[in-house]
Amino acid sequence: MEQVLDTDGFEQVARDTVAGFPAPFADLARDVALRVADWPPHDILQEFGMDDPLELTGLYDGIPLTQKSVFDQPAGPDVVWLFRQPILAEWRDRGDVTLEQLIAHVTVHEYAHHFGWSDDDIATIDRWWE
Repeated sequence: MEQVLDTDGFEQVARDTVAGFPAPFADLARDVALRVADWPPHDILQEFGMDDPLELTGLYDGIPLTQKSVFDQPAGPDVVWLFRQPILAEWRDRGDVTLEQLIAHVTVHEYAHHFGWSDDDIATIDRWWE
């Protein structure tokens, strides 16, 4: 069985994924903070109407580049969150991908939101769930 990564290991896989983004995406990703937490916060689950914390593997918290204005006064950096326990649960349930592949997938998906892609946009080229 594959080694289960701790929070630092998750972050390293995600940072390696972002470092591999092609231009111009690599430059656009630099201003986004990357955070790994074991579980999504309760208030975020409430905001999305989710009861089960295993439903949320990642989150982009910010204003997509396609919606940013020079007049925006951000309170902080845009953040991509990865939630370790939900990712581990999905990895165990799937059984057909490595943990590193799943972490990379969630990372790319959340950064795609930063670039302005909706879930529907992402689904047209990424049929991950199939």
